[in-house]
Amino acid sequence: MKKFKNISVFSIIGLVLLCLSSCDDTTDIYSVSDPSSPILAELNFSQIELDANNTNNPALSLNWVESDYGQQTAINYAVQFANDDAFTTPVTASTVTGRNNLTLSTSEINAAAGSAGLDPFTWGTLYTRVVASLGSQNSESVASNTLQFEVYPYYNYVFNDYYLVGNGVVSGWNNNANNPPLFRDADNQNLYYYTGYFANAGGFDEGRFKILESRGLWQPQWGVTPNEGDDNPAESGDIAGNPGTQDGDPGRFGVPTAGYYQFTIDFSTKKYTLTPYNNAGATDFSSIEVQGSSTETTTLTPLTIDTHVWYAAALHLTPGDVSFVTNTGSTWGGSTGFSGVATDGGGPIPVIVEDDYDVWFNDLTGRYILVPLNL
Repeated sequence: MKKFKNISVFSIIGLVLLCLSSCDDTTDIYSVSDPSSPILAELNFSQIELDANNTNNPALSLNWVESDYGQQTAINYAVQFANDDAFTTPVTASTVTGRNNLTLSTSEINAAAGSAGLDPFTWGTLYTRVVASLGSQNSESVASNTLQFEVYPYYNYVFNDYYLVGNGVVSGWNNNANNPPLFRDADNQNLYYYTGYFANAGGFDEGRFKILESRGLWQPQWGVTPNEGDDNPAESGDIAGNPGTQDGDPGRFGVPTAGYYQFTIDFSTKKYTLTPYNNAGATDFSSIEVQGSSTETTTLTPLTIDTHVWYAAALHLTPGDVSFVTNTGSTWGGSTGFSGVATDGGGPIPVIVEDDYDVWFNDLTGRYILVPLNL
């Protein structure tokens, strides 16, 4: 016992001496001086007209004098763009570490211009700067001088469009027969809807459908996780896709009987719902027209199996607006371009870029979608 106590006393003394020694050791403390700002070299041009046919071509090369942090360390540089010289809402186009130059392609500049809020097909001012920082937390950041130039962006259509195919819908199992599109949520570009009539002639394989990403192509396609033959109709479940989640084709969505249903699908959560929809009391319009400054008045066509879903194929629209006008004189409009929910008496739907569009309108829900064919 006495030997044990002596060892303990000496151990404690050693620990105290070690602590006193190490507490005064500051050799591992890292300090930096106030960093100097990076300095962007002036541009040798004042305008860039972006070419939508050569999106991979280099469009802008930036060079800068590096920041000095008083230490030999790798410095991060973020290349930012904005529509004002205060960089109220900066857009980071790219980041590099340990370099003082960067070349951006036409598509990268176009995306930055769009994200910064510049309109397509018109000249606008784009501001750029480089922001230096240290470490994974981007600490001790300091911005460079600001440069500006005029840019003429093209439109970058960032949305995905999806189409119905199957014997439960009007197109049948034909992947290129004016297949109805899903209606995209205006606030969540991963969420889609379709409310309408689904056919079912009777039998296990009837009332079925899948989702295509491109009309005329069988892949990519989306359906349910069970394989075909085990794909019993269900009101909700997980989705699967070829090649989105697997190499083989997914199973089929399905309705147990013919009637009106509301279908929702979320490509971020990979979930769907398919539930009966009560259309009792819905107005049966005899005609609906597209009107507005973007087009000549055009009469829409209802689907043969569902007179509540209307369309016009390849309708040429110019920048301006459109509304849906019924035979009763009601005018339906919305505030969001490309897709959204129209209301009776709502404002006109904005059209921001000229193109040929497939225009679809659902008078049960007010949902609309304008699908550009060439963007």
